Amino acid sequence: MDELTTLPNIGKVVADKLIEVGIDTPQALRSAGAINAFMRIRAIDSTACINMLMGLQGAIDGIRWHSLPPEKKQELKHFFATLK
Repeated sequence: MDELTTLPNIGKVVADKLIEVGIDTPQALRSAGAINAFMRIRAIDSTACINMLMGLQGAIDGIRWHSLPPEKKQELKHFFATLK
């Protein structure tokens, strides 16, 4: 878990959820991708929100999710809207 929490946006709670779904390293997160990782978490936690999805993308990109490009934020928002 310590390795995951070195990524931006990944605290203990999200790291624990990632580990629970089989993503236990930063490389595993990058390989899975933000959407895939989010869907795996959502399968065990129906309260997973858009902020978590954006946080995962930011972690992969190495930035705070607030700094994601507007186009990427819009893409993620659109994907999240299809889940409801």
